[in-house]
Amino acid sequence: MARVYANSDESVELLLKKFKRECERESILREWKRKEFYVKPAETRKVQKKALERKRLKKLRKMEMSGKRKK
Repeated sequence: MARVYANSDESVELLLKKFKRECERESILREWKRKEFYVKPAETRKVQKKALERKRLKKLRKMEMSGKRKK
């Protein structure tokens, strides 16, 4: 749980900014969005497979680009 403690000279805006940063650091919002709806295990595997394919293609493109630059 994200907690922010106020010093005597801090404004509310600064505290809000600190709280948002702390939530982002602990990835609270991301976790909440992920758990908002039930996702079937097959759908999870499908999404992971797509992500791996994108990552593989990105790596291939990067290797091709580095090969073309060396010439």
